[in-house]
Amino acid sequence: MVLQPESVYVQLGNKQDDTTGAISPPIHLSTAYRHNELGQSTGYEYTRTKNPTRSILEEGIAALEHGVAGFACSSGMAAIQLVLSLFKSGDHILLPYDIYGGTYRLLAHAHEHYQLEVSYADFQDLRSIKQMIRPETKAIFLETPTNPLLEEIDLTEVCQIAKANDLIVIVDNTFYTPYLQQPLRLGADIVVHSATKYLAGHNDVLAGLVVAKSKQIAERLADLHNNIGATLGPFDAWLVIRGIKTLPLRIRAQQKNAQHLAAFLADQDHVQEVIYPGKGAMVSFRLQESSWVAPFLKQLKLISFAESLGGVESFITYPATQTHADIPEAERVARGIDGQLLRFSVGIENVNDLIADLTQSFSKMNNSKGGDLE
Repeated sequence: MVLQPESVYVQLGNKQDDTTGAISPPIHLSTAYRHNELGQSTGYEYTRTKNPTRSILEEGIAALEHGVAGFACSSGMAAIQLVLSLFKSGDHILLPYDIYGGTYRLLAHAHEHYQLEVSYADFQDLRSIKQMIRPETKAIFLETPTNPLLEEIDLTEVCQIAKANDLIVIVDNTFYTPYLQQPLRLGADIVVHSATKYLAGHNDVLAGLVVAKSKQIAERLADLHNNIGATLGPFDAWLVIRGIKTLPLRIRAQQKNAQHLAAFLADQDHVQEVIYPGKGAMVSFRLQESSWVAPFLKQLKLISFAESLGGVESFITYPATQTHADIPEAERVARGIDGQLLRFSVGIENVNDLIADLTQSFSKMNNSKGGDLE
């Protein structure tokens, strides 16, 4: 029986406990597993290496992303660190200019301390990518859409360039999730998620996921995952499993709201520009003046001024002082992350309530004074 995507998501982790018939999978908190005798094992030895609850999540995300194996990590950044551990000093990685600030920060650290070479290119120009590939280039790392400028990158074309040059393609699929985009089917080799965001979906768990397309890469990641030890705890794994079950419902509702809100924002005199790729639930926009940002955020009542994204609640983030604050100001502005830019993670609230909140904030901000943003 071939199930439709919604059924696959909601059935994740079901029918795992034949002893009791429990619908919700058990949370296995044990750190150690008994051996009946020498040479015999249940397949579980020590929870850092393998945990039954974590295995459900890892097998589930591998199936949803059409990979051979998944790896659940303690955060999205831990997932990226796991992938970067595949490389050695002198290796070169190519990325788009627009990238999550935490990824930029981690790569800057890897360059300074471990001599990992990093270059940024315009991924809207395929010639730019080709020109920056050099003999020591080993991988292309990208987000699509990018964070926070929401540029969509042609994965098929990038993967073709990579294959012609024997490069690994790593895609951060946090913003679209496997429900909207499956990079491994388009030619990528590794997918990364901050599962804290849409996959878990409720702003109550920190987690990261990695999926490998090939057995060879999966075997290397498995060794590193165990050796580094940045694995996801069983309760957190269970929370992500629970979140994934409702992902299609949440994404559809958030995307519908985002489409309405993008159109609403485009008609506002206070808004200079709206950036929305047409799908997904992230909307970025620029106010006409950077001095308007503080009063606008201060007046919000329903929407939270907060740094994360992807949960059921709506958040607005100010990248300049939050997610991308570690990028030097001149470089950050050159990349398009200026003092007017806001990033809107649209939730599942009633869209009329969200519009009303934005409307009242816009109406009051002209009479408010700016303030410091932290």
